[in-house]
Amino acid sequence: VARLDGEQVISAEPVAGYMHRGYEKLSEVRTYPQVTTLVNRIDWLGIFANEVPFILAAEQLMGIEAPPRAQWIRTLLFEMSRIANLVLFLGDMGVQLGAVTPTFYAFRDREFVLNQIERVTGGRFHPNFDRIGGLKDDLPKGWIADTKAVMEKVREFCDEIEELFMNAEIFAERTRGIGVIPPDVAMQYGVSGSNARASGIDWDLRRDAPIGLVYPELDWKVWTHPDGDSFARFWVRLQEVREATKMIDQICDGLPSGPIMAKVPRIIKVPEGEAWISTENPLGEMGYYVVSKGDLTPFRLKIRSASFNNVSITPWLLRGVYVPDIITILASLYFILGDIDR
Repeated sequence: VARLDGEQVISAEPVAGYMHRGYEKLSEVRTYPQVTTLVNRIDWLGIFANEVPFILAAEQLMGIEAPPRAQWIRTLLFEMSRIANLVLFLGDMGVQLGAVTPTFYAFRDREFVLNQIERVTGGRFHPNFDRIGGLKDDLPKGWIADTKAVMEKVREFCDEIEELFMNAEIFAERTRGIGVIPPDVAMQYGVSGSNARASGIDWDLRRDAPIGLVYPELDWKVWTHPDGDSFARFWVRLQEVREATKMIDQICDGLPSGPIMAKVPRIIKVPEGEAWISTENPLGEMGYYVVSKGDLTPFRLKIRSASFNNVSITPWLLRGVYVPDIITILASLYFILGDIDR
């Protein structure tokens, strides 16, 4: 809800709740294995990545660790979810500025990534593939080689997008110096992920607090940008897509052999206790605070979703901008409604 003085924004307030689906309360009446069917719908573009922190929290409470091969495949699918998510952002950013062509490119090449995810999990948007102690299935035959070929296509997509946007004068005029978030303000509002790194905050949970995934085993880089504007947020995500393809190539080449499931009870009953796990999801920090009373279902589940915190800065950020800039700024923040109304 924006109040205007002519074309200038006097105040703006995000109104959440129109898409509320009650994930947190619904989880309290579902067994732990059933919860993944809910949480991978929170950020419906992040798919598999949403399942991982919840499963890691349950494993921490049970004192279980997934086998090495399962951890590597989890990381692989996590980064493929990141690509599927951010590729759509890169194309959609053009639509917000009146350029439709990048969106066609994004939907075209995102399909290749979703095809590979579907071959493993059976689902394109809601895989429900992660399990306490490991994974549902192993990788199918020929999947590794096909995935590496898809990563080449994704890198070509990044080059095409960069050529389309970086050489476009209108894109630069509409994004550079627009919607600047200083690093201290970003931290005050709890902004995370690419939005924070685009403000020069060198923080990435994959590097700085890795839990249950194999990022320390990989050679990769955390990208930041000093400007903190809409252009910087676009640029950082473009680099992160490229970086994800490099990580996936390394995982495909170094994937260890062995089982994909640890020994777990047939009926999952999580011991009494509390656990907090957060991961670097495509939209930013996704955290799960799980409270167990020793039952088949969580006693309480609190979800820290990235989008909810990232849009909290909009009253500060939109004040004083002009109406056309609202679209650009909101697009560059990149939020998913299900990730806000959880």
